[in-house]
Amino acid sequence: MLREVTATRYIEPLRSGGSVPGVVEADDLGTYVVKFTGSAQGRKALVAEVIVGELARALGLRFPELVLVHFDPAIAADEPHHEVRGLHTASAGVNLGMDYLPGARDFTPEMAKTFRVDPLEAGRIVWLDALTANVDRTVHSSNLMIWPTLGVAPPRLWLIDHGAALVFHHRWDGTDPAKAYDFRHHALGHYAPDVRAADAELAPRVTEGLLREIVAEVPDPWLTDFASPGEAREAYVAYLHARVRASRQWLPTDFPSREELAAEEALRTARNQQGRPAWLRQVPDLHGKPAAEQDGAVHLG
Repeated sequence: MLREVTATRYIEPLRSGGSVPGVVEADDLGTYVVKFTGSAQGRKALVAEVIVGELARALGLRFPELVLVHFDPAIAADEPHHEVRGLHTASAGVNLGMDYLPGARDFTPEMAKTFRVDPLEAGRIVWLDALTANVDRTVHSSNLMIWPTLGVAPPRLWLIDHGAALVFHHRWDGTDPAKAYDFRHHALGHYAPDVRAADAELAPRVTEGLLREIVAEVPDPWLTDFASPGEAREAYVAYLHARVRASRQWLPTDFPSREELAAEEALRTARNQQGRPAWLRQVPDLHGKPAAEQDGAVHLG
């Protein structure tokens, strides 16, 4: 089961994600990034974080430890922003924390020339994302981190932020377990991911027993779609196990090259510029960060 800790000091909010998670210290002397139950994304995002994150760990992928964080809004009373304080007030009680990785950097497509990803590792990550319908690991938002970065050990890829996964649990009666999703723009698509080898290795390991162990880690109050938490857990197990058995039908294999991706992006940009006033076409992208500003620590978006 997930460890439980109590937040003792609020450090800062992280504004890079729509849910505005916060960095806290806890009574176990650890530092965690907390995703709050009161965020606009709702508790299903936390359910997805637990199930997909713990499944990743069970399959041998690098994923920071998750903990359940008891949070008292009083420790963040000095937060200056009214909206963030409101989020904290709405999140009193148990929230979800992820181990903070100091100095971790966002993985970006531009790193392809200097950071090597093994095709089998890329295949395992793509396979997990396809299994869990994680549509939020793209060339535009990888939700991958590189850590460590201080020369202590070779830098490795770490997975973060699975709140957008498990799209089926937003419409329990309307999604085919064999449904294929478009992963052509996956963040690791141009690393020649060996998804067939990953399927042969990982699919037999995702058993009903393993899924039950993982789903059991989700707190009861976050499971509200069915008459009881037990029924909700069985629904997750049944759906994901059925999806594993149908892997040949959804296995993504058609990944564009870097050149094709660049051409698609150029075409998209050109279309977006059509019909815009000349002065607006010259407005710089104020949302993009220079590479030098992308260093940070693991976060939940």
